[in-house]
Amino acid sequence: MGAVRQYVFPTARIIIWAVIAAALVVLALKGAELDPPDALQPTGEITEAVIPVEKGSVTNAVTVPASVVSDPPVEIKATADGVIAEIEVDDAKVGKDTRVLWIKSEEPVEPVVEVDEKTGEETVTEQEPKVTWTSALAPVSGTVDITALKDQAVAVGEVIGTISPGTLSVSGTLTADQQYRLVGAKGSAQVTLKGGPAPFTCTRLTIGEAPAGAMGGAEGSMEAGSGAPEAATGAVHCSIPPKVKAFSGLGAEIEITNGDAKDVVVVPISAVLGTSQTGRVWTVKEEGAEPEPRDVTLGLTDGLQVEVTKGLKAGEQILEFTPVEDGTEGGVDCEDMTAYDQAAMDGDMDTVQAFEEECFG
Repeated sequence: MGAVRQYVFPTARIIIWAVIAAALVVLALKGAELDPPDALQPTGEITEAVIPVEKGSVTNAVTVPASVVSDPPVEIKATADGVIAEIEVDDAKVGKDTRVLWIKSEEPVEPVVEVDEKTGEETVTEQEPKVTWTSALAPVSGTVDITALKDQAVAVGEVIGTISPGTLSVSGTLTADQQYRLVGAKGSAQVTLKGGPAPFTCTRLTIGEAPAGAMGGAEGSMEAGSGAPEAATGAVHCSIPPKVKAFSGLGAEIEITNGDAKDVVVVPISAVLGTSQTGRVWTVKEEGAEPEPRDVTLGLTDGLQVEVTKGLKAGEQILEFTPVEDGTEGGVDCEDMTAYDQAAMDGDMDTVQAFEEECFG
């Protein structure tokens, strides 16, 4: 037994270590076969999403961030050439069409010339000028502030004072997309005051040009992928009813509904190139066929889907996303930078270029 412990066990241990060392050498020289011969290979392919054209309802409602503002003073203008003869109202509240002052106008009258028939001598008699009194009226109700002085000469149309109506309005700015959606809007809108009463209807809705340097909305809206506020192209304004308690500077939202259509042809806005008046979709006649572009006429939109008034029928097949120049659908997602990194690793320069143009300017 002692001989076995002394000679056999050490010899066996040496043989085992030798076998392990030989195996490691073989692996180092040949390399391990990591993938079995029958490993599954990817066989899927990317296909374009095709959807059927359906009928539905569209309500074109635009919500605009806004704020409460005091209505500006209204100018009082001279209604005739002359001098301020009498100021009847100043620094006081009046109603609309109240007379605030008188303007005295004098028009020269030709002198009367008499000729003596016997002597031929002429006698010239000067005449008093023709005097006309014209009143200037308050254009709106409010507090009068006359800036002209008594006996001051004025010309017709000259500003002689202002009247502060003491009323409030809600005012906001519009982006280009919102302005297109509100073409033709008029009448009234729904207003919600932050921390204020229940939503109410404001009247005398007007839509016009944006003030110089204005940004989209009360806080500006961000253009996708640009990282910068989108410039405002229009402004919206409506009057707060006197019975509504509000304060200048309050934040608000204006909701304007500009049309409602039911049981009409609608498609997702992602499927249309263009969002106002005219657009283009890509139709698919049969499975596997190449998409074909088709021009369509657009109607109302709610920001998610758009009405097609001409050029497309319910039941036809279209691409869910408009193709872009590089042949992909829907463009690139500037928030998914892993796709950009993967495209760079794969050498997909078309996708890399699309990312750089769309996301990095």
